[in-house]
Amino acid sequence: MAFNVIGKTVMKSLFSKPATAMYPAVRNDFYPLTRGAIEMNPADCIFCNLCAKRCPTEAIEVSRPERVWTINRARCLVCNFCVDVCPKDCLSTVRQYTAPATDKTSYIEKIIGPPAPAKPE
Repeated sequence: MAFNVIGKTVMKSLFSKPATAMYPAVRNDFYPLTRGAIEMNPADCIFCNLCAKRCPTEAIEVSRPERVWTINRARCLVCNFCVDVCPKDCLSTVRQYTAPATDKTSYIEKIIGPPAPAKPE
């Protein structure tokens, strides 16, 4: 009895098209609600640290004196909490996948903002 089931499955697989897409040749389309990666515009950022405080995985670190914004893409869930809380709308979500890497340190992205404006005297 089991031989008939296995034989039927083998014959069906031999004479039908593949169940998966041939990835490098055929790219899958993104769905409308696909989340990809967080992108930051350093020119608009005021380095207020709200995104780092709101991040549930602590993937974002902000250094206000050095004006450095760091994200660990391996820890980021792309939950968009940081995008929602940003007062200057300098954070956004782009629909692209994170490139694979062999080293976890390559997932850490450091963005240095422009120098702070001089205080008027």
